Amino acid sequence: MTNLAEKLQIDGYALLTQVVDAESLSAATDDLAQLMTRGHRRLAGLRNILKLSAVVRDLARSQSFTELVEPILGKDAKVVRGLYFDKRAEANWKVAWHQDLSIAVREKRELAGFRCWSTKAGVTHVQPPAYVMEGILAVRVHLDATNEDSGALRVLPNSHSNGRLSVADILKLKREAQTVVCCAGKGDVLVMRPLLLHSSSESTNASHRRVIHLEFTAIDLPGGLEWCLS
Repeated sequence: MTNLAEKLQIDGYALLTQVVDAESLSAATDDLAQLMTRGHRRLAGLRNILKLSAVVRDLARSQSFTELVEPILGKDAKVVRGLYFDKRAEANWKVAWHQDLSIAVREKRELAGFRCWSTKAGVTHVQPPAYVMEGILAVRVHLDATNEDSGALRVLPNSHSNGRLSVADILKLKREAQTVVCCAGKGDVLVMRPLLLHSSSESTNASHRRVIHLEFTAIDLPGGLEWCLS
């Protein structure tokens, strides 16, 4: 994991092949498909999947993910948020270049440096100070093979290294940095820092691009603020 830690520090992301076995992939895919047809449906996927899906919750806490995350974040690492994206012909979208800036918490508490409070799918979200986002590791599990035609994630390597970026900074990096398209196979995992600039284009084919997005951290929030799943 030393090389992974170094790559994350330098580039802000790393693609790991065949991390999740076929049985686990099938179980997660089937469970999420059932949730999508049982009243939890969203156009682009699902929020709060760690609460909705015991299968995904067990996957996030499995030995494979513990062995992946703990060398980067330490023994106190825990999963704090889960999202599910399903880009397909009838639910197709593009995402502009951005950093992930929000976390999910149990309830609102007014604290210095915590701003832009909102509610998404019944869960309180807030933009914390940059150090909180810098302590998060996002792990994206690919349930399908994905490439540029299916709207794979695009990243700007090392764009995470300057903290929270202004609009002007983002535009400058977009012009100057080299874009990498994160093509992945089924069962591959993309690990990334949330402050890494990333985007995705619309899919140009009819296939699914299903991704489980998990966020891990070892940070305890200040002032009595709690992670939504802590």
